Amino acid sequence: MAANSKSVTTVGDTDHDDFVKDNENVVLDLWATWCSPCNQMDPIVEELADRYEGEVKFGKVNIEKNNQIPSKYGVQSLPSFLFFKNGELVEKKRGVLKLEEFEEKLEKNFDL
Repeated sequence: MAANSKSVTTVGDTDHDDFVKDNENVVLDLWATWCSPCNQMDPIVEELADRYEGEVKFGKVNIEKNNQIPSKYGVQSLPSFLFFKNGELVEKKRGVLKLEEFEEKLEKNFDL
């Protein structure tokens, strides 16, 4: 599922570096169409993107169309979430997260 929320940006191999550098707090959501846990995370990612609009930028990366990003960050399972603060990778989390668990990671990684 593509980014449906106005708060979630579709990001790819060619623009992810700028997306990460241009925003202080970034979460990249790496997913694929065949990944049902990825689809399960969509409503949570969209809700958090709306809730933290202005504080955290969320980007979705379809790994079927963008293979450089998972390779660059050693992502081997989906869904995977990459947390960047000031352009630096501060945490990598894989698998399904509960809303509360995801929110705790945002608050911890981004001092919210």
